[in-house]
Amino acid sequence: MLGELIGQEQGVTTGMRVLSTDGGHPVMEASFQATGTMLEVPVKDIGTYESVLRADGTLWGEGQGVVMTQEGETVTWHGSGVGRLNQNGSVSWRGSIFFETAAERFAKLNSLAGVFEFEVDADGKADAKLYEWS
Repeated sequence: MLGELIGQEQGVTTGMRVLSTDGGHPVMEASFQATGTMLEVPVKDIGTYESVLRADGTLWGEGQGVVMTQEGETVTWHGSGVGRLNQNGSVSWRGSIFFETAAERFAKLNSLAGVFEFEVDADGKADAKLYEWS
């Protein structure tokens, strides 16, 4: 069951590259930067993910990144999900995310699984919401 909203952010794709085209399944890498809140604390998120275009037209992706506060606290994350290419050039992602941190005010993230909604429009602008999965 989806729990409380634990984070949301808006950002932009900062880079993309093709990693492979073997077997007709392109593998792409995308990096992004975003700002928002995590547990109601203002944060900056920097991440990179790889996506594979599958035979049915859906995407499989895995990524990692770091969330930082202005005070220097960090939360690292690893996630994976499934993406859908939309007719308008946007991509909708849904998946799971896991966190690790030594920062006391984010400690609860170490013991929970999260789920995310990650929308990227045709211009590379991103909007994400993270929920606690209980």
